[in-house]
Amino acid sequence: MKTTIITTMLMGLCMATSGQQVDNSTITSFDLDRYLGKWYEIARYDHTFERNLVGTTAQYSLRDDGKIKVVNSGHLKTLDGPYQESIGKAKARKNGTPGQLEVSFFGPFYGDYNILELGPDYSYSVVGSSSPKYLWILSRTPQLAPEVSTRIIQNLKRRGYDTSKLLWVEQK
Repeated sequence: MKTTIITTMLMGLCMATSGQQVDNSTITSFDLDRYLGKWYEIARYDHTFERNLVGTTAQYSLRDDGKIKVVNSGHLKTLDGPYQESIGKAKARKNGTPGQLEVSFFGPFYGDYNILELGPDYSYSVVGSSSPKYLWILSRTPQLAPEVSTRIIQNLKRRGYDTSKLLWVEQK
């Protein structure tokens, strides 16, 4: 009984401090080979590890050990600004759920990479995590068609995401 009360209080505290509640359910089928390659960052929530970057891309390729090599890159402040690159790795989550990966840029520490939405032709992807603080819209091309962007934004609003917080990334 005492454990149940403490657990309930802790869960309530976590929910109260996390603020916004979102539907972060992931896609139900996923083909990694089709997902590999270059993705342009169309929009994202602001966070320190990408702050002031434009022309940002993510490149995914298969490593010899079966994990995924992740190369995130961009330019500081302008498309002609200094180039920055961060190399990491990703792997499928142990639970085997499609569209749920784990990504690491810092040694053994992994973060969630949840594919919330994926174009049927793998032309765009919406990525979040178990926290509502992280959100990216990715595309195979530097720009998305307006009707695709509109549909993605509507879907994110239905999921409970605050789309007014999205930063639209300048691309070449």
